[in-house]
Amino acid sequence: FADTIVPTPTQKHSICMVSDFFYPNMGGVESHIYQLSQCLMEKGHKVVIATHAYGRRKGVRYLTGGLKVYYLPLQVMYNQSTATSCFHSLPLLRCVFVREAVTVVHAHSSFSAMAHDALFHAKTMGLNTVFTDHSLFGFADMSSVLTNKLLTVSLCDTTHIVCVSYTSKENTVLRAALDPRIVSVIPNAVDPTDFTPDPARAPRGRITVVVISRLVYRKGIDLLGGIIPELCLRHPDLDFLIGGEGPKRIVLEEVREKYQLHDRVRLLGALEHREVRDVLVQGHIFLNTSLTEAFCMAIVEGASCGLQVVSTRVGGIPEVLPDDLILLCDPTVRSLSDGLEAVIGRLRRGAVASPAAVHARVRSLYTWRDVAERTEKVYDRVCVEEVLPLAGRLLRLRDHCGGVAGSIFAFVAVLNFLFLLLLRWLVPDQGMDRALDASGPQALWGPPQRDPPAEEMFNPYRLARCLTPTDWPDV
Repeated sequence: FADTIVPTPTQKHSICMVSDFFYPNMGGVESHIYQLSQCLMEKGHKVVIATHAYGRRKGVRYLTGGLKVYYLPLQVMYNQSTATSCFHSLPLLRCVFVREAVTVVHAHSSFSAMAHDALFHAKTMGLNTVFTDHSLFGFADMSSVLTNKLLTVSLCDTTHIVCVSYTSKENTVLRAALDPRIVSVIPNAVDPTDFTPDPARAPRGRITVVVISRLVYRKGIDLLGGIIPELCLRHPDLDFLIGGEGPKRIVLEEVREKYQLHDRVRLLGALEHREVRDVLVQGHIFLNTSLTEAFCMAIVEGASCGLQVVSTRVGGIPEVLPDDLILLCDPTVRSLSDGLEAVIGRLRRGAVASPAAVHARVRSLYTWRDVAERTEKVYDRVCVEEVLPLAGRLLRLRDHCGGVAGSIFAFVAVLNFLFLLLLRWLVPDQGMDRALDASGPQALWGPPQRDPPAEEMFNPYRLARCLTPTDWPDV
């Protein structure tokens, strides 16, 4: 992607990341937003994040380095995604965009209704928009059809789209009927200082397979339930260490109970992000049984900790690690069992690279600073492109989304524009106070007393202190 764009010299942007999924919720999207934001701030850009309130976490909070987060009072509908009507969120998001002088709205995740709302409102306000898709979808079932239609409406006039793998790009282009030239591939990354090997923590005389995943159907937990008894029967010195929570936990509990494997299969339940590394280093093999993945960060984290990786060959996984760092299998119990047998044999013979050597390979493959540099080029590109005026948006919606859906959403776009005019009449943009910057060229966040250790630099749990009146000049 970097070779396809010749941007103007990098300017400093005011970026608003928007998604339903952010800290204190933890996952791949949450980690991506946080790490990318920290690296963009390091490069001198202003970054704020807008998400919905999580329990008592409401209002404005500050994370490490002055990363400002707006926890907006929006109603959660299902699985941490907010209810949407395209109108109730406009006053709140407009307030954020205007007060923070946002120039680029960057929305994340197809599953996030708040992300789609933000794209819709930002285009109504004439702001540049970027969308990052983190997931793969099918085309056949009713859920996929409805989601893909929403994605088509949302992305047809979005300035630029980012996907985390080439498989994800193909999937998104087909689902939303997009021009491939406005879709770029920028992978995820890991912070290598958070995932370092520690061979002394792995048990000697036994082999431990580590699985860290949400225990849901699409993560292949039914496959895992078939693999465990078969391999435990063949290898008396084999143990399983499983971290994660979800509705499929009952499958693993039934397998453990049926085959009396309580001392060999440990279910750790939900893990906080800071606990993942401590679990990984207790194993020798990392197993991923996903049935679909756009980009599996878990296998990169496992390899970064020096584990041998066995994974299903689905989605964008074959693009993630070199062939000598991962063994790919078909998503069947037989194929995964054979793959694990092969790696167990290598471990017994000592025919595997040392954890330190594997970690050194992985830390050179994916870094958040590289992701930030490539994302920065996307921002440079979108800021020189014209945002479609209302008339152009209506034509694009009609032409791109079909006669029925296009007409409906064109009508919604007109209502959204009229509502914006009403809000601007009631509370003009010029009358809204501008927020003091905690990041970016005009940042008033004081320099730290010391440079934080590398292992703390990108830790969302190390919350920066809340601002006191002495932190800011009088206004």
